[in-house]
Amino acid sequence: MDEQGLEDAAILLMTLGEEEAAEVFKQLAPKEVQRLGETITRMKPVSRERLDAVLHRFAREANSHSLLVPDNDEYVKGVLRRALGDDKANLLIDRIMQSSDITGIESLKWMEAPSVAELLRNEHPQIVAAILVHLDFEQASGVLKCFPERQRNEVLVRIATLDGIQPSALKDLNDVMGRVLAGGDRATRAASLGGVKTAAEIINMLGGSAETAVLDYIREADSDLAQKIMDNMFTFDDLVRIDDRGMQALLKEVQSSALVVALKGASPELRDKIFRNMSSRAAEMLKDELEARGPVRLSEVEMQQKDMIKTMRRLADEGAILLSAGTDDQFI
Repeated sequence: MDEQGLEDAAILLMTLGEEEAAEVFKQLAPKEVQRLGETITRMKPVSRERLDAVLHRFAREANSHSLLVPDNDEYVKGVLRRALGDDKANLLIDRIMQSSDITGIESLKWMEAPSVAELLRNEHPQIVAAILVHLDFEQASGVLKCFPERQRNEVLVRIATLDGIQPSALKDLNDVMGRVLAGGDRATRAASLGGVKTAAEIINMLGGSAETAVLDYIREADSDLAQKIMDNMFTFDDLVRIDDRGMQALLKEVQSSALVVALKGASPELRDKIFRNMSSRAAEMLKDELEARGPVRLSEVEMQQKDMIKTMRRLADEGAILLSAGTDDQFI
C-alpha cells in the first residue's frame, strides 16, 4: 500500500471510533498495524473534501464486493472432494487449512526481533529454522542478527536446505511455541516454506559483514548451495535490471532525500539508469544534491538501499516492476 492508500485507510479508521477501529486492527498483520499506527500519529487535520472523497471511495469499493459463498472453507473442501476424491482431497485440504493451526508461531510476528531471539536462543537450529521461515524476511534477519555468528550460520544452512514441513510436524512445532510463550518448557503453513530462495531473502536483509560471514560459512560447507543462494540474492546494483516503466514506478515511491543517500553507494550504470528515468530538471537537481552531500555513514547508505529493495519487491508483487534477467524477462 502506498502513502496515499495508508492515509486514506487511516482517515477511514479515525471515523469509526476506538472500538470499531480496534476490531479492524485485529484482522491486520503486525506490519500493517505498525504502518497504519505510524500514519495516524503523523496525520494533520483533514479537510471535509478529503474526508468525503475517502468515504465515497470506500463505499464504492465495498459495494463492488459480495460474499459469493456463506462458508469459504466448506466450499473449498466440497469442491476438492468432488474433483479429486476423498483421499487425494484430504491431503490437499490439510495443506490448505494448516495455516489456521499456527497461532503460537503467528504470535511471534507481534514481538520485537530481540525478544524472539531470546525465546529461540537455546532451541535446536532445525527448530529455529522451521520457525523463522514463518516470519517475514526483515523480522527473521533481525532475529538472526541477535544470534552468535556460528548459530546464525547453522540456522541459515538449515533454512536453505529445508524442504517443507509436514502438517503433523507443524502442529508439534506450534505446540512447542505455545509452551515457550506461556513460560513453560523451552524446548506448516505450506510445503514450500524454506529453501534456497527464503535463505537468500533473509541474507539479503542481513547486509554488511554478517552477510559475508554467512556466505563464507555456507560456501565452505557446500559450494553448490552457496552458489544457488547467491543466484537468488538481489543487491542494490541489480536495480539496473528493472525495466524503465518499473524504475519510474519505483522512483515515485522513494523520497529524494533517501535516494541521494542510497545512490552514494551505487554503480555509475545504476545512477545513469535512474537519471534517464527522471525528468531532466529532476535529474539535474539530484546530481547537484549528490555533489553537495558530504560523506555519509556506510550503515546509513545500506539502510536506505535496503528500503529501496523492499519497495521494489512490493511493487514486483503488485506486478508494477519487471526485472530483466539475461535475455529473458521475469516477474520477481
